[in-house]
Amino acid sequence: QGAQIIVFPEDGIHGFNFTRSSIYPYLDFVPHSPSGQWNPCREPCLFNDTEVIQRLSCMALKNKLFLVANLGTKQPCERSDARCPPDGRYQFNTDVAFGADGALLATYRKHNLYFEHAFDTPPEPDYAVFDTPFAGKFGMFTCFDILFFEPAVNLIRQYNLKQIVYPTAWMNQLPLLSAVEFQQAFATAFNVNILAANIHHPTLGMTGSGIYTPVKSFIYHNMESYGGKLIVAEIPVITTDYKTSLESNERFRENLHDSCRTFTSTSLDDEVCFKEQEGTPGRVSEKGKEQSPPPFYAEMMYDNFTFVPVWGEKGELQVCANTLCCYLNYQRAVLTDELYALGVFDGLHTVHGTYYVQACALVKCGGLSFSTCGQEVTDATAVIDFQLSGNMSTPYIFPLLLTSGITLDFADHMGWKDNHYFLSKNRTSSGLLTAALYGRWYEKD
Repeated sequence: QGAQIIVFPEDGIHGFNFTRSSIYPYLDFVPHSPSGQWNPCREPCLFNDTEVIQRLSCMALKNKLFLVANLGTKQPCERSDARCPPDGRYQFNTDVAFGADGALLATYRKHNLYFEHAFDTPPEPDYAVFDTPFAGKFGMFTCFDILFFEPAVNLIRQYNLKQIVYPTAWMNQLPLLSAVEFQQAFATAFNVNILAANIHHPTLGMTGSGIYTPVKSFIYHNMESYGGKLIVAEIPVITTDYKTSLESNERFRENLHDSCRTFTSTSLDDEVCFKEQEGTPGRVSEKGKEQSPPPFYAEMMYDNFTFVPVWGEKGELQVCANTLCCYLNYQRAVLTDELYALGVFDGLHTVHGTYYVQACALVKCGGLSFSTCGQEVTDATAVIDFQLSGNMSTPYIFPLLLTSGITLDFADHMGWKDNHYFLSKNRTSSGLLTAALYGRWYEKD
C-alpha cells in the first residue's frame, strides 16, 4: 500500500504470562545505542542470539520500509554493578527501529514498567530518536511511558519532535484513560503526530490503535471481535514548532491576562474566549438563579472525585478540590434521562502507578444514582454544548473528548485565558461520554 513506516504493538512478539526465567530463552541480545552501522539482515553473525532482530531487519529490507517493533532483550552485567540483578543479567522491554535498508537505527528500553516483573528498568532513561527522509526525526517510547515526564515529555522537548512511534499494550480504563482517548489527547497537547500500535486483546481490555494528528485521527477500537486491523493513513508532516507553543503556554500561566490564546480546528473567525466567572456561578433555571447543587463524592479511576450533578437543560456549575476549581457552562440539545456530573480531582494518584493528577471532568454516570458517577460507560445519547475550564497549575493538559461507542471528537476551541485552561464544543458528533481536562503535574509525582 505504499507505506513508508510500519509500527508493531508492544508484546506482539512474545505475548504475556511469562516469568523472568521462562522468557529468558526467547530474549535477543541487542547492542545499546546503535548508530545505523549494523545491518542484522546483511551481517547476521556479528552478535549471538539475534534471531528476532535479524528477521525484523530482513522484513524492513525486503519491503523497503522503516520498521518499528517491540521485543524482549537481554544484557549481561557484572557483579560489581550494584544494580545488576542476582541472575547476572538485565532483561529489557525494548523497541527497535530499522531503516528501509535493514540497518538498526535506534533502540529504546522501556522506562516506566507496568507490573512487568520479567523486565528491569534501565539505569538511565533512553532518549530514542531516528531520522527518516520522509518526515524528519521520530521519537520512540512505550505504553505507560506516555503518562510520565521521563522520557516521553523530555524527549519531545529536547529534540523538538513532531512525530512519535508508540508501541503499546494498553488496558483501557474509562472514563479518562481509554487508549484512543488518551493517544489523541497527547497528539493534541504536544502538537505531534503519533503512530500508536496497540495489541488487540479484548479480554484484557487491550484495544485501541490509531494514527493521530493534532486535528484528525484514524482509529480502530473493537472490544467485540478478536481480529486486529492494519491502519493505513497518509498524514501531513508537522512543521510548526511545539517548543514555542509550550513555552508560551508556560508564560500564559505566569503573567498573561489580556489576550486570548486558542487552538482551533474550525475557522478562526469564530473564536470564543473563556470569560472568568463573576462571583459564584449558579445554576440557572426558569425560576431564576439558584446556587450550584451540593457536591457529592464518588470513586473514579481509583481516585476520590468531588462531583456536582449536571441537571436541567442549561446552567453554570463550579466544583473545587484543593487548589483546583472547575467550571462548566452547558446547554443540552434535548433533555434525556441520563445523569451527568462535573468532577474535580487534584491529588496524587496511587493505584497501578503513582503520579499527580489535576482533572476537571464532565462524565456520563453509569446510572441515575450519584454512586454510579465515575463508572465505565461506553454509550450515551445526550448531545451537550459546553465550555469546560479550570485554573490548572500545570501547563501539561491533555484535552479528552470521547463520544458514544468509544469514538473521538475534537474541541472547537481550547487554550489559556486568564490563568484558566478551557475547552469548548458545540454539537458533539454523537452522545457525550467524557469531556475532560486531564492535567499532569509532573513535579509533584
